[in-house]
Amino acid sequence: MKAHLTRRYMFSASHRLHSDELSEEQNRSTYGKCNNQHGHGHNYIVEITVSGPVDDRTGMVCNLVDLDGFVHREILERYDHQNLNRLQEFAKNVPTTENLCIAIYEIVERGFGKAHLDKVRIEETMMNSFEYSGENGR
Repeated sequence: MKAHLTRRYMFSASHRLHSDELSEEQNRSTYGKCNNQHGHGHNYIVEITVSGPVDDRTGMVCNLVDLDGFVHREILERYDHQNLNRLQEFAKNVPTTENLCIAIYEIVERGFGKAHLDKVRIEETMMNSFEYSGENGR
């Protein structure tokens, strides 16, 4: 029997949406107020959905302690209270929430092998959320 588990986490971070590939005017028209030179912050809500067979012994898709520990070490410690523009994964990519979603998906896919990763969803604001399901899910 296959089941899905979605776990929610929260962190705060800032970013400035700005591309070196665009002129100042293009950046302003593309990103609007999010192109503010001083940046702005969000309280992100990250949902990680994994799936797999329900273990007969534990009754779970995966051990929540393992998932929580991994996410704390690899995601929350990396991104919480950071300026995303200053992180390596955004040296060449604009730190949009779409790109943040992909970065988090890749970290979990590479490092958490105790269940199949289905998707990562990030709520940036009450009005904006983003979801990534990997290359095959595009």
